[in-house]
Amino acid sequence: MQLYNKLSAKERAELIDKAGKNRLTLSFYQYAKITNPQEFRDQLFITWNELDVLGRIYVAHEGINGQLSLPADRFNAFKSHLDTIDFLKGIRLNIAVEQNNKSFLKLKVKVRDKIVADGLNDDTFDVTNKGVHVDANTFNELIEDSKTVLVDMRNHYESEIGHFKNAITPDVDTFRESLDIIEDDLKTHKEDKNLVMYCTGGIRCEKASAYFKHKGFKNVYQLEGGIIEYTRQVNENNLENKFVGKNFVFDERRAEKISDDVIACCHQCGKPADIHTNCANDACHLLFIQCDDCKKEMNNCCSTNCKEIHALPYEEQKELRKGQGNSNDIFKKGRADHLPYKKDLRNIFEVLKNKEA
Repeated sequence: MQLYNKLSAKERAELIDKAGKNRLTLSFYQYAKITNPQEFRDQLFITWNELDVLGRIYVAHEGINGQLSLPADRFNAFKSHLDTIDFLKGIRLNIAVEQNNKSFLKLKVKVRDKIVADGLNDDTFDVTNKGVHVDANTFNELIEDSKTVLVDMRNHYESEIGHFKNAITPDVDTFRESLDIIEDDLKTHKEDKNLVMYCTGGIRCEKASAYFKHKGFKNVYQLEGGIIEYTRQVNENNLENKFVGKNFVFDERRAEKISDDVIACCHQCGKPADIHTNCANDACHLLFIQCDDCKKEMNNCCSTNCKEIHALPYEEQKELRKGQGNSNDIFKKGRADHLPYKKDLRNIFEVLKNKEA
């Protein structure tokens, strides 16, 4: 019985090309009590592997968080399988704005302590006491209200390439960092402001809204289905789009274009750019923004040093990596010191004060 992916990304890409089928990229999440996550995980893998599902799925005692792709002609079979699971029956599936047959190249179903790394002790507050879910139209109305504080619950490298107009975009590397920072910087507005939050697909706001209500915020709202569902509703209902730039996604596509605006810049030369890439030097692999000109000049590397290493024969590169572990820069997500145009840190309270001025 196969319980783990056995093909390399290259082998899977070749099979996708050979099959010649269009694939759908989608995501979903659900908080629910799962008694035996490992058994649930194994059952999912067996069924989804047969349906040619690929993706990254996290299972925990608290629920499931899935980002995946599958052949379009097997969508109904996939949906029917979800409907056999009580807490997933009828669940909303966020269909990607832009499709790519190779958004995922492996099926990874992993058991985790949590489906989102939030660093919270869920026993200390009621995680079911969530904020008010709003659709795209209501969201547009809310964020025009002078009493609203709009907060992006994503990381700095996500909001750097796209965000809602007038949103506070905390300069954090992880979701868990943002919670206390937001609570502290907005503590004087717990009763007099509407706290409106959004993220990619909604999952981060599910926990954050309950946390902020526990912390004393009186009027808490969250965008239902996140940026992905918002975009679908805007397109289907001909609503005004208030998102500028691209929506960062955690698969091979890296981003979906929501508007034609380019709001970021190349981290190496400063020219307008919004395409994330990983440094081609496997010992670095830093995620950063690079324009086409710099990509060509630097051979897809983030520094001259990495370019020189990447030019070495593969075996020499392997020898250099022995015993080195990951570069410390890999976790900086575009903040490495050698990038002259990396995003500057900002205090969200200063942003709020400027907004009120």
